[in-house]
Amino acid sequence: MGPKTKKPGNKKKKISKAERLRQLQEEEERRQKEEEEARLKYEKEEMEKLEIKRIEREKWRQLEAKDLERRNEELEELYLLERCFPEAEKLKRETRLLSQWKHYIQCDGSPDPSVSQEINTFISLWKEETNETFEEVIGKSKLVLNLIDKLKLILLETPPYDLQDKIVTQYQGSILELQELLHCKFNTATEILLRQASTLADLDSGNMEKVIQDENITLYVWANLKKNPRYRSVRFSETQIGFEIPRILATSDIALRLLHTHYDQVTPLRPVPTSLQEHTSTITNLVRDEEKNLEAAISKEMQEECKQEENESNSVHEEEIKVEDQGETEVKMSSVQEEPEVTKCELEMKLISETVLAAQLLLLENAHEKPSDLDDNEVDLCQFTTLGGVYHLDILELPPQCKPMKGWMVVEILKEGLQKYIYPPETTEDFETEYSFPPIEVTLEVHENVIFFEDPMVARWDAEGKHWKTDGISNVSYKSEERLITFNLETFGPVTLIQDSHINMPYQSWELRPLDVNKVLLSVTTIFAEIQIQIKENLCMLASIKVNNKKHSSILEGRWMTPVSFITALKEAGLNIFPTRHSHFYVIINYKVPLTEMKAYRQMALLSSAFAFGWSRWNMLCDSKKVVFKVREHLRKEEPIEDPNWALLMFSGDRAQRLKIDEYSDTFSEALKEETEFHSTLYHMVKDFASEEAMEKIRSSNDQFIDSVGHMLLLTRVLSYS
Repeated sequence: MGPKTKKPGNKKKKISKAERLRQLQEEEERRQKEEEEARLKYEKEEMEKLEIKRIEREKWRQLEAKDLERRNEELEELYLLERCFPEAEKLKRETRLLSQWKHYIQCDGSPDPSVSQEINTFISLWKEETNETFEEVIGKSKLVLNLIDKLKLILLETPPYDLQDKIVTQYQGSILELQELLHCKFNTATEILLRQASTLADLDSGNMEKVIQDENITLYVWANLKKNPRYRSVRFSETQIGFEIPRILATSDIALRLLHTHYDQVTPLRPVPTSLQEHTSTITNLVRDEEKNLEAAISKEMQEECKQEENESNSVHEEEIKVEDQGETEVKMSSVQEEPEVTKCELEMKLISETVLAAQLLLLENAHEKPSDLDDNEVDLCQFTTLGGVYHLDILELPPQCKPMKGWMVVEILKEGLQKYIYPPETTEDFETEYSFPPIEVTLEVHENVIFFEDPMVARWDAEGKHWKTDGISNVSYKSEERLITFNLETFGPVTLIQDSHINMPYQSWELRPLDVNKVLLSVTTIFAEIQIQIKENLCMLASIKVNNKKHSSILEGRWMTPVSFITALKEAGLNIFPTRHSHFYVIINYKVPLTEMKAYRQMALLSSAFAFGWSRWNMLCDSKKVVFKVREHLRKEEPIEDPNWALLMFSGDRAQRLKIDEYSDTFSEALKEETEFHSTLYHMVKDFASEEAMEKIRSSNDQFIDSVGHMLLLTRVLSYS
């Protein structure tokens, strides 16, 4: 056999070293080429990005320059438009000054509470009246409560810079005197009623029960004439209202009184904050100094003018003066006199404008310190509100009863008057107190015109400390359907129901929408309720309220009131959507710089007759120096459409811009909407996309209307409490 031969296919071709180097070199060249292409592409993209940014920056700079160029012109126009605020304030001042005259020409016999002599005479004369029945006192109480409300309203409606300390002291002193005298009269009338208890006794039980109801007062009185130890459940007029009393009271000469005043005259009056007065007076003094300087300059100028006129007239002979020249001289002199008058009027408007501006800014300033000097169990009145009035619970010693004698009714009148029965007695052993003087079960009815969004809390009045406390109260239960609250009370005295003042804060959303000429609807949606408020000229009204998405009826619906009266009424009904200087301690808020917030509210009010504004979720994400809200033109009375075409505006107080994003965008961006510009005011911003009809409506808006809308926005603070 011959030798084996290898097949050509099985032989691996060996690559030479030179060939391998060539391949590696080609790969390296290819890699470098790719890297170079990638680098060039990247550089090109970066250059394009930089160019885009440069163009954007240049465009931004041009827009800023354009904004800056016309800023003075826009601010001057805004200043003229915002004259509505000092004009409205002037009107309010005139109304306050006319109030005494209006009262005088009414001639209804009632005193003017703002005149100390009249109110003091009224109090003195009423003190002299004796033996008034409860019905007579209730009749007089309507006038007294009206006088108290008038004084409180004056203190609330008068701005801090117009309030003098002595006037505040006078009014608050009159309020306290009227309150004390009214309660004293109720006590005297109760004593007169209890003297007749035996003649008014119930045939079945042998005890006396009396219920007297009025729009402001409800009185429940029970006199224990039979002293039956088994009669332990006291219920009034077949209701659940009443008491479960211990054996010792069931066998004592006592009367139980529940006097429900539908108003609160127990809580101390809030002091008028002097710091606000000082703050506003600083600005006022600056403007007044400017006024004095200008008046001095005008006076000097007038003297020089007059002197010049005098010299000129002396140089001309009387016989040469023609009738025409006399006429010209008169015109010239009148124009000289008119000019200072115009300047003085302008200065007055500037002064009022500055003080109004300062007062509005103070409404938005947050207190720096939380009230901390509270006793144990003391109710913090910055956090909680008393609602539904005060329930005066008293155990009284039964006075001597009237006795018939020879056709006469004879009664022993105790010199010391109506006496309270001390329960539990001040000197008792511990075990006796526990078993013989247990807490008394009380059942009260919650006032029908008050809304509690959660179960009410019960507080008792501490007469010594002069504040409400929550100790000494146990086993509280609330039946919301029957509006009955039951609890155990260790000692009797004034009791009230309290609710968290901020239960409806922060708001979930809000909307301000035009309804008609000088008429808007403000809707505020909270976690519990939707509150709709109508505003027209200088009046407000509760349009509707929904609680947990269900229509809720209120006596406030349909009643037009001035803004201050309306806000007070809403608070007293439990519908508090008005933050105070201390509210930020109790609510997580979306803090905004007060000056920015104030400017936004003022300008929104200016535009409110033709534009709707609404809550935006982006307001939470923008800077605290800026606010974001929705806006759209709204000229018709139609109901709000499901998904209107809103524009998003961002405002920093001195710059307004329309945003590119909408409410449904993924992320927040301050980028401008295409083909829009910066403006120094919201007015000029919306003017860019507004119809002529809308702008005409804005220009013809009523001063009082704009002021009322601005006031309501300042007090609800929808931009920082939503």
